Amino acid sequence: MSGVDSVRYATTLGTNALIEHKGPRMGMLVTAGYEATVPLSRARGYGEGLDNLGQQDMPNAQRPDPLILPHMIRGVRERVDFEGRLVMPLDENDVRLQIRELVDRGAQIIVVALVNSVVSPAHEQRIEEIILEEYPSHLLGAIPVILSHQVAGRKGEYVRATSAIVDGYLHSTMYHALSALEQNLRSHSYEKPMLVIHNSGGMAQLNSTDALQTIHSGPVSGIGASEHLALQAMLGNVVATDMGGTSYDIGIVVEGGIKHYDFNPVIDRWLVSVPMVHLVTLGAGGGSIASYDRMYKTVQCGPESAGSDPGPACYDRGGMRATVTDADLLLGYLDPENYAGGSIPLNPRRSKSVIEDTLCDELDCSVIDAALLIREKVDDNMANGLFTELRARGYDPEDFTMLAYGGNGPLHCCGIAKNLNIDRILAPPFSSVFSAVGAGNMHQLHIHEQSLYMVLYDSNSRHIFDDYERFNAIVAELRERGKRDLLRQGVAPEDIRHSLELDMRYGNQLVQTTAVIPQHEVHGPADVLAIISQFSNDYGKRFGEGSQAPEAGIRINTIRVASYVHHQTVQFEDIKPLPKGERQAPPAPSSRRNCYFVGHQGSRDTPVWNRADVKPGVEIPGPAIIASEVTTFLVDPGWTFVAAKQGASWFLRNE
Repeated sequence: MSGVDSVRYATTLGTNALIEHKGPRMGMLVTAGYEATVPLSRARGYGEGLDNLGQQDMPNAQRPDPLILPHMIRGVRERVDFEGRLVMPLDENDVRLQIRELVDRGAQIIVVALVNSVVSPAHEQRIEEIILEEYPSHLLGAIPVILSHQVAGRKGEYVRATSAIVDGYLHSTMYHALSALEQNLRSHSYEKPMLVIHNSGGMAQLNSTDALQTIHSGPVSGIGASEHLALQAMLGNVVATDMGGTSYDIGIVVEGGIKHYDFNPVIDRWLVSVPMVHLVTLGAGGGSIASYDRMYKTVQCGPESAGSDPGPACYDRGGMRATVTDADLLLGYLDPENYAGGSIPLNPRRSKSVIEDTLCDELDCSVIDAALLIREKVDDNMANGLFTELRARGYDPEDFTMLAYGGNGPLHCCGIAKNLNIDRILAPPFSSVFSAVGAGNMHQLHIHEQSLYMVLYDSNSRHIFDDYERFNAIVAELRERGKRDLLRQGVAPEDIRHSLELDMRYGNQLVQTTAVIPQHEVHGPADVLAIISQFSNDYGKRFGEGSQAPEAGIRINTIRVASYVHHQTVQFEDIKPLPKGERQAPPAPSSRRNCYFVGHQGSRDTPVWNRADVKPGVEIPGPAIIASEVTTFLVDPGWTFVAAKQGASWFLRNE
């Protein structure tokens, strides 16, 4: 390991701990009078993390099991108003009493979430000092203390409290597991700090990582790789799609460098307040279980999955239910002898048996017709998810290039894209491990933000913002916090860069638009008007020119600074497809198979190539199969496969 340049780790430890509900007994200190905020969960706790049907089924709604028990939440006498002014000083004797009661009740970690602590954190910081005074490490061992203003910098008492609770719940699991991994690396001669991938799209050393930041870090790495590839190859707008065995992850990367974040994502069943790269996960993958939908008398696919153990029925490991992979096998797309490089032999008889038992009698159809219905249904589900995601954010799918990666992405991409009228698909280099490529391309990054109410243009008084010192002071403080984070990790000060983003809206609109602002200070009306102009341009690109509404007023809701340092990245050569006149004919196929395609009658004689034999510049018209050890490229009729450099593969339709 001494020869390795960098170890970067994305983990599902936190996700698993939440699913298994394994965590420490926690205590919580809140402002007196707010003890019921978390248990009440804004009266919406039953619905967070459920699908639309589950959220609408109120009679059968069940709240998630609490991570912190109500009797372990204690109020302390203090109060700060919304502008940070002191209303009631902290009663330190009361704090000490509540801490002792929590420890006596078995608290192994203490979360502190006081009202308005994001604008004045002094009381939370003092409570931490008191805990260390009462229970120093030499007396009782270190009791982790989680301060809510350090976990989430935005207003909203409930979501900030749940963010701190989830972070505290995962703290011990993540700390011990990651520390053990770092020690193992040390014992194998890797002396550099290990870097942990964050769901914000960056990474940091273990000493600068919150447990909450590791959730969904793996799929987010794929979106980071998509952004890097789109920028280097000048692809414009791309939609990243990662199809594996159990899920279909969707991310959006638009031209211009504006990232889409979820600022109140739902993690498991909990609404939290952390900036996480926007990611939509659908229950659609190779292992998605196909069943008969008695209401609509058709096939239903997912969200339930066979997983990897026992897996699809064709794995011959005990799976008893039909899956998407079983359908793909019977339709001729997969080679039963060389699936996964020959490491997993497939049994077509098992696939045929489970599809007959599950669907054929109910649908009164043949096995192949049932398999085609499965294929069509799962592709429709993924296309609908993509369409909803893009349209809800003001984008036209036809303006995007689809990136198809993951083990099953290149196998299903043509059917999905056809439903959306997308005519360009790129299966990127290293498509089966593209998320790992993204982790290798990430930069050390920390995001700090502050919620506020800052009016840039008051439509009633026609007044333009002029409190320049306030704006500059907030930005300077956020930059300094990010700088301290990176300096703590040994980064040279001259290598640190900053990016300023403002969440803005017209009047009281619910929709916020993020504007990336190149100038980080304002000193006069011209600078304010430049910010307004940037916001207007971004809003018009997203929702259509002429949709701007400055007459309603313009305000800033959040100021966000991303502090980062660039690392060496994987450089992609020109991977765009050659012009049509410069492409080459393919070599002789290695074999041929009879395959069935949605919308086409009967089987089609389909040539099969090995991906290693298809050199850059080769063009293969569909139908065709290009097989590799890690994925299968399926070229539907009407599509053309074009090999590019570095293992990139294009699917082009109706050239």
